[in-house]
Amino acid sequence: MRHVLTTCPYCGCGCGVYLREEEGRVTGAMPSRNHPVSRNNLCVKGWHLHEFIHHPARITEPLMRKGGALVPVSWDEALAFTAGELARIAKETAHRGIGLLSSAKCTNEENFLFQKLARAVLKTNNVDHCARL
Repeated sequence: MRHVLTTCPYCGCGCGVYLREEEGRVTGAMPSRNHPVSRNNLCVKGWHLHEFIHHPARITEPLMRKGGALVPVSWDEALAFTAGELARIAKETAHRGIGLLSSAKCTNEENFLFQKLARAVLKTNNVDHCARL
């Protein structure tokens, strides 16, 4: 058994959490005692965050719709298709047809980088987030 320090993915707070790994499977979660955000605490979602990792319904590979059905494809194929479509839409709409939606499951730093990607690379200000305060 070993414990791996990581960041909880459930909100932008960035709580420090240790995932317990046993025989290649994540089996539990516990707070980091010295983390400046969580300070030995986790919310109920944090305590149970390990449950989705090995869930049988979790998508673990890229899927593309072909012939009306979702089929597994390689990362190279999925990324090439996505890049091509983004370039096509950007050209056809002068970048106004592209929008990005981020998640509260990302850290604040990840969301910052996400908006930089949208504005600097994809040349769009159409960036939104699922959380509302």
